[in-house]
Amino acid sequence: MNHSELAAFLKSRRARIRPSDVGLPTGPRRRVPGLRREEVSQLAGLSADYYTELERGRGAQPSAQVLAALARALRLNGDERDHLFHLADRMVPPAAHGPTAHVQPALLGLLDQLTTTPAQVITDLHETLVQNHLAVALVGRPPALRGPEASFVHRWFTDPDARALYPAEDHPHHSRVFVADLQAVAARRGGDTGVHEMVAALRRRSAEFAALWDTHDVGLRRTDHKRIVHATLGVIELDCHSLFSEDGRQRLLWFSAPPGSEGAAQLQLLSVIGTQDMTPGANELGRPQA
Repeated sequence: MNHSELAAFLKSRRARIRPSDVGLPTGPRRRVPGLRREEVSQLAGLSADYYTELERGRGAQPSAQVLAALARALRLNGDERDHLFHLADRMVPPAAHGPTAHVQPALLGLLDQLTTTPAQVITDLHETLVQNHLAVALVGRPPALRGPEASFVHRWFTDPDARALYPAEDHPHHSRVFVADLQAVAARRGGDTGVHEMVAALRRRSAEFAALWDTHDVGLRRTDHKRIVHATLGVIELDCHSLFSEDGRQRLLWFSAPPGSEGAAQLQLLSVIGTQDMTPGANELGRPQA
């Protein structure tokens, strides 16, 4: 790992970004060009001390997940993202899928503009890539998993805790939609080994998945009406919309509610309480994530 080159590269990328590029206010008392260190750490979900150590050319080798988060926070293009991984002596991940995938710039730019509604970018296998703060407050952060387990669809059929996000009476609907969506993704990807292995594993582990897969129902999940269970606000009824990348491998999801509805009022409250869980004995949301 090249500590000094990694530090210099991070500094140079931080200096070129204007706060307005990432939705931060531009104050009159800025003494450095670009973002401050603490702003980068906040955008990447890292501690300020950890990021400062990286920029000083010290500290442990960052993980692939940390590097992916820094690439998003610093708005790196594909070549810059790969260079960051090389400097940290980490294997460059595939660009199109997995929790360390490089978010397509068009979707990331749109996500930056969605500041008043929950929104996130996921892969076509429902692996979460990046979220805004309201999405974290609504559905929680995804667990730090790799491989098939990083997919919410995989966890839906193998981990009962993942289903706590939705009311029990809605589970059959979501199961059908998830499987139909995966059928469409598998067909579009053709002989993709990762998708084939995921489907085979789910057929072995979940009788429900196997039965639904054998119906051959197919349909990409473009829009949906969801009821989401929130620890403080109760059940929130929202519409979920999807915008697909040009190659179909990434999606921008955002949640909305009709003006004047109870869901709209709950979203306003959500922006106030953030990730605090107001139930007795709880400090922060630890939720399964869609």
